[in-house]
Amino acid sequence: MNLRLVVWSLTASLAGFLFGFDTVVISGAEKAIEQLWQLSPVAHGLVMSSALWGTVLGALVGAWPTDRLGRKPTLFWVGILYFVSAVWSGLASTAVWLMVARFIGGLGVGISTVTAPLFISEISPPHLRGRLTGLFQFNIVLGILIAFGSNASLADVGEHDWRWMLGVEAIPAFFYCVMCLSLPESPRWLIGRRNDVEGARAVLRLVDRTVTDTEVEARVNEIVMASKQSVVAGRFWSRQLRRPILLAFFIAFFNQLSGINAVLYFAPRILELTGLEEKAALLQSIGIGVTNLIFTFTGLWLIDRLGRRTLLYIGSLGYIGSLGLCSWAFYTQHFAVVPACIFAFIAAHAVGQGAVIWVFISEIFPNHYRAQGQALGSFTHWIFAALLTLFFPSLVSAFAPGAVFAFFCFMMVLQLVWVKLTVPETKGRALEEIEHELGIRE
Repeated sequence: MNLRLVVWSLTASLAGFLFGFDTVVISGAEKAIEQLWQLSPVAHGLVMSSALWGTVLGALVGAWPTDRLGRKPTLFWVGILYFVSAVWSGLASTAVWLMVARFIGGLGVGISTVTAPLFISEISPPHLRGRLTGLFQFNIVLGILIAFGSNASLADVGEHDWRWMLGVEAIPAFFYCVMCLSLPESPRWLIGRRNDVEGARAVLRLVDRTVTDTEVEARVNEIVMASKQSVVAGRFWSRQLRRPILLAFFIAFFNQLSGINAVLYFAPRILELTGLEEKAALLQSIGIGVTNLIFTFTGLWLIDRLGRRTLLYIGSLGYIGSLGLCSWAFYTQHFAVVPACIFAFIAAHAVGQGAVIWVFISEIFPNHYRAQGQALGSFTHWIFAALLTLFFPSLVSAFAPGAVFAFFCFMMVLQLVWVKLTVPETKGRALEEIEHELGIRE
């Protein structure tokens, strides 16, 4: 594997590290924030979900800078948004200003879920695309783990330890911005948006030193042809793109209706419901981060071997078993098994949906519409994440925890049926080949 390609993919995927850190770091600070400003359940939910509403907007508009400015400058400005959010969050004087600061970070998260997987998929050869694009998800869970560990290490530094928890993100955000300066531009963007065939040809040669000039020229011609056909085809919201649109929507929909963000955001609180002390719950949440990291690595190892569809099967079955058992444990008060169920749930997510979602969405749209398709999937993912995070504190107050987990379990049964009936396999195919597979172009 070309070292340069690995470095570029790792750099772009570090947007995922900041994504994971930013979205989960609030879990260690949420109770202190609630007590500091005496927040009602509704206000508490708004503070907790403020970053997610920024993420929703970022995902909605992320296609615009990705297509107009280019993949590289968009990734750089994502880092700037993370940096500003971290500093502002640590210094916030009121709950409103904290929500504004978190919202800005959310914009960075939303745009990064559009741009980073798309960029990596566009520079990667087909046989490596799953693993390299999956680095984005790997860095998400690495960021989650580091956030849990950072929260635990900063929990006793003083009266306002939560400010340090939120502000420390500025350090990796700064280094990420610097690293983005070394990235090339996507060859597919250069051809499709700037008609810069020579620039694209140069990047393709750098990506894979083993290919001949003839092979590079064949790849350039294929990209040019696909881009022209996509432009002629017309609008994004068209019957021709119906299948990838539905696939992107439902993979993102089911991802969140598993309850993954609710578990990650409120892990210490869920574990406290089982009778664990606050400090023990916080430490157990680090175990969740470790489990997520290990099984995400497993998913990345498998994704180009077993394929995307097989991993979705494995994840769905793991979801159903762990969520169903968790629901039973809460109903019967067998609380001792809840941590193990949560760990199994995280493992199922990491191997299945977590490893697949960003790779799959980045593969199924034509070159000209890939940013819009990625934005659709990201927007769907984050609007449901925001709604779940907003209402989860109220849900666990209004309904028994067992009922909440039973609902998530039922949704995963529906996901299993959806995978069986509609999801195609995309491993090992050039992006332009997948267009043929999905019937987007003849």
